[in-house]
Amino acid sequence: MATSPPAPAIAPPRLRGLDHLEWWVGNARTFAGFLAAAFGFEPVAYAGPETGRRDRVSYLVRQGDVSLLVSGALDPDSPIADHVRRHGDGVRDVAFLVDDVDLAHAAAVARGGRSLRDPADDTDEHGTIRHAAVATYGDTVHTLLDRSRYDGPFAPWFAPTDLHAAPGAAVGLTGIDHVVGNVDQGTLGRWVSFYEDVFGFEQMVHFDDDQISTEYSALMSTVVWNGGRVVMPINEPADGRRKSQIEEYLDFYRSPGVQHIALSTNDIVATVRALHERGVRCMDVPADYYPAARERMAGIDLPWDDLEALGILVDRDRHGHLLQIFTETVTDRPTVFFEIIQREGARGFGEGNFKALFEAIERAQARRGNL
Repeated sequence: MATSPPAPAIAPPRLRGLDHLEWWVGNARTFAGFLAAAFGFEPVAYAGPETGRRDRVSYLVRQGDVSLLVSGALDPDSPIADHVRRHGDGVRDVAFLVDDVDLAHAAAVARGGRSLRDPADDTDEHGTIRHAAVATYGDTVHTLLDRSRYDGPFAPWFAPTDLHAAPGAAVGLTGIDHVVGNVDQGTLGRWVSFYEDVFGFEQMVHFDDDQISTEYSALMSTVVWNGGRVVMPINEPADGRRKSQIEEYLDFYRSPGVQHIALSTNDIVATVRALHERGVRCMDVPADYYPAARERMAGIDLPWDDLEALGILVDRDRHGHLLQIFTETVTDRPTVFFEIIQREGARGFGEGNFKALFEAIERAQARRGNL
């Protein structure tokens, strides 16, 4: 008897890019105000009881193509309140923009994803947003959004906010370069496979514990991406003499989750100078970093005096070079921080800076008594 031909493979969801990141925090107004005052984000929209949302307040802040939604609970028994009790302030949602929510959600579920919210519409006088959600590592989610029928400030229930931007406003942030997650030891391969299987991502690069290690600790990392604008490195701890930065994160966040958000700029010197003037504190760099960096970067004209004064790191690959800096954690628990990055053709992630960066993180861990 003739057999039927195999069913065609289900194509992965087609992601247009990152729409926004949503933070769940203990005090949304305060944290949104901090992002405005310290990082130059412009408060754009607000949702809360006055606009019909009874369970939460939310502030949307924006700079360049970076949209951060900051939400806090009104009900102490709500999922937001539970999330904050367990994790502290953190990133709940890495939201993807798609053309067809129903098709993307169905594909993600058929390819092994776990649905958290079936496709649904939210509508107001500005139009309709269609959305769904699937789970990823820890308590983090990926919302799938279609905005093609909506022309309001952000979404239904949102209105212009009375939270004013800081004088001087933007500091030159232009977009989200990548979003980094931390997962439990021994699960990195599982989560890489999740993004490959569910979303059709590919591995961009892998770093093992020989490449990312110090005298005391080590980690492994794999960068996955959709071949376009969505880049998501994933880290796991490796065995070391003392507690690694990833283990510290997992101890305090109490589960896998988003560790840092890399924000792009076209002028990192101007951006970092503005951040310093606003009180943003960054990881310290050892004095012996820059003589070796000058040798590594020979032949590239760089403002070395400014870079050293501001603590900016540099690296190169066969495609070009990059400049980067990492803030201290911006949450009460030592969990989430920002990276500022300027790419001049480079496609890497600062491999030449790994040792200096992780030693700086270990010094901060030691000050907290967590190394």
